[in-house]
Amino acid sequence: MPDYKLGLDYALEQDRNDSLKHYRSLFHIPKDIQGNDLIYMTGNSLGLQPKQTKAYIDQELTDWAQLGVEGHTEAKNPWLRYHEFLTENMSKIVGAKPIEVVVMNTLTANLHFMMVSFYRPTKTRYKILIESDAFPSDKYAVESQLRHHGYDPKDGLILWQPRDHEELLRYEDLEDILKAQGNEIALILIGGVNYYTGQYFDLKRITELGHAFGCHVGFDCAHGAGNVQLNLHDSGADFAVWCTYKYLNSGPGSLAGCFVHERHAHRKDLVRFTGWWSHNKQTRFNMRQEFDQLPGAEGWQMSNPPILSMAAIKASLDIFNEAGMDKLTEKSKKLTGYFEFLLKQLGEATIRIITPHNPNERGCQLSIQVRNADKSLHEKLSHSGVVSDWREPDVIRCAPVPLYNTFEEVFMLVEKLKHILHA
Repeated sequence: MPDYKLGLDYALEQDRNDSLKHYRSLFHIPKDIQGNDLIYMTGNSLGLQPKQTKAYIDQELTDWAQLGVEGHTEAKNPWLRYHEFLTENMSKIVGAKPIEVVVMNTLTANLHFMMVSFYRPTKTRYKILIESDAFPSDKYAVESQLRHHGYDPKDGLILWQPRDHEELLRYEDLEDILKAQGNEIALILIGGVNYYTGQYFDLKRITELGHAFGCHVGFDCAHGAGNVQLNLHDSGADFAVWCTYKYLNSGPGSLAGCFVHERHAHRKDLVRFTGWWSHNKQTRFNMRQEFDQLPGAEGWQMSNPPILSMAAIKASLDIFNEAGMDKLTEKSKKLTGYFEFLLKQLGEATIRIITPHNPNERGCQLSIQVRNADKSLHEKLSHSGVVSDWREPDVIRCAPVPLYNTFEEVFMLVEKLKHILHA
């Protein structure tokens, strides 16, 4: 644990000694009406735009203008295989093998496509287990899958819940659920990092537990990809999905990522929805061939890649590849730990951090619960120049992202919060 100190001088010293400090200059930082940088702490909702994104997209617009349809093969980055330019860097970020990763579709669409293959209910094994405070889209998706297969979500949905007066989930409670109902559960789907509390789950432990009871196991890593070391391959999970517009800085509503473990790479017995982009690349354009499934995660693709969105992803992944997830997570733990230290030094009885204290059980997000607060507190913080995130009923989420946030910003955020609480 670093020896954190109070005072602005300490924060400025940490920024001077930060080996990743130059990456901040690679991003557009939102400004207030006076032209001052805002303290942007919502990379967990929408990451900032890399300055090179425009050039990456412009390259494709230029090739489209000059080459038309020939850009599929003659562009600087030929469009036919553009998704392949993202695979290696993305696989490094999520801790997977290239054959296990593909960028395609959007997050909830990918979740449904994965459930086509890995939620195969039977009369005796049909239930789905999720965390009780899963991101709403996940809950809606699994409920719709249950209804699609003819099951009532009130019966088919099992919730892993925190204990009374607690926010964080306990693995012992998950074990108890599986001991009692494991032979009825077809799928376990957990958010790799919970959107509300910031709790980072032990993916390998959950996977091994689920597999021991015969369940398929998948993860929604929307709040984990680019934030924590997911190590998806080593986790043994059957599948995972994630978006790219949060920590991966690809722009609003951008494409998502998908992981399918390599043990499923050559399985042709898995039921799936298919399209021509999951067909053998060598015969794809013969048009009249019988379906010949691609191996690996690519075999779940449906359509040709949307190039402009992928160009924005490529711009960000190139930065991640240069910085490296090891260095980013190292800085993240130090920066978030400093944030936690300063909040605790406030000595405010009204403030409670509901995110795990253990750096290995969280990413860069801290969820700050303020007793008796309402959204006006968040609005005052916003007016002071802090872009944070409010979640009902009483939580402010802040994410000091290691690529572009600084120790000085964390210091100033806490000073502003202290001023507001004492006003």
